[in-house]
Amino acid sequence: MFLKTTARRLMAASAAALTGALLIAGCAAITPASSASDDSEFELADYIQERVDSGEPLRIKLSYHDPSLAFATPIKVGMEEAAEEFGADVSLIGPTGGDAAKQVSELQTLIQQQAVDGLAVSSASSDALKPVISQAHSAGIPIISFNTDNPGSDQMGFVGQDLKASGEAEAEELLKSLGDNPSGKVVVFSLDTGAGWSHDRFGGFESALADTDLEIVGPVNVGNEPSEAYNTVESTMSGQSDVVGIAGLDCCSTTAAAKWLSQSGKTGEISMVGFDLLSTTADYIRNDVVTFTISQNPTEQGYQAVKVLAEYLTDGTAIESVDTGAQIITKDNLDEATVED
Repeated sequence: MFLKTTARRLMAASAAALTGALLIAGCAAITPASSASDDSEFELADYIQERVDSGEPLRIKLSYHDPSLAFATPIKVGMEEAAEEFGADVSLIGPTGGDAAKQVSELQTLIQQQAVDGLAVSSASSDALKPVISQAHSAGIPIISFNTDNPGSDQMGFVGQDLKASGEAEAEELLKSLGDNPSGKVVVFSLDTGAGWSHDRFGGFESALADTDLEIVGPVNVGNEPSEAYNTVESTMSGQSDVVGIAGLDCCSTTAAAKWLSQSGKTGEISMVGFDLLSTTADYIRNDVVTFTISQNPTEQGYQAVKVLAEYLTDGTAIESVDTGAQIITKDNLDEATVED
């Protein structure tokens, strides 16, 4: 198990360095940490230092904005790999349904009770999380963001995909599938258009199509309940004409839109692209409903979030941001990719 895990880490590192790698095509550019905090002013809490000095297992919490999402499953796998490797007591927490107020309350309780030695947060709302990130930082708890960035906060680093660059990559690859000088409509769907990650990813997508003759419709909010998401896609598409492309910005909107396309009789007429590699998405790729999807390496996100915090606490290793990349998954490399549920 250890050799297999180590090999995977080395392969991931090599892929990040080689942007022309065949399996990991279209990797996002590495960006510096999005952080407003000055780590030279950070002072580790006394209770945490005492636990580290005594060799007690580190208590690291990964607060994910909605653990009920399928995407959380591979994050937990990576988190547990790192927990075993670093001998840490690690758990995935967060509010079902993406309730920012509940996420903040849960984090505040951990801080007040001194029940955590390191925190990684994936926010339901960047604005809502900024104060509690500052609270943790001021309390001497090392805190980073993972999966969704919190720029301008007191986070000490970010582990995850460059969201804007991933949106740009999705649009650029979609253009290739549409041929020379395409025109018509591209309908974009998101499970939460109000979320920071959705805004950033759509911003990249939109900018990459700015100089084309394509008209973007959306992003249309579908939510994360499957039947409601499908109904929203169906009602949206019924009011559109001259659609040449559909783009999902996440796992759930991608599967909902792909389901509609597969049942509409328009497979092959409309290019469908999306994000994340759920098993249903993999099936749609195999059946030529979805042209490609972009994986953001959720297992690696869970692993690296724990690793960054554990090495900081035990070895004093400086916290640096980790870009987990953008993997373009097509029918050609699908069998080599890791399904995310």
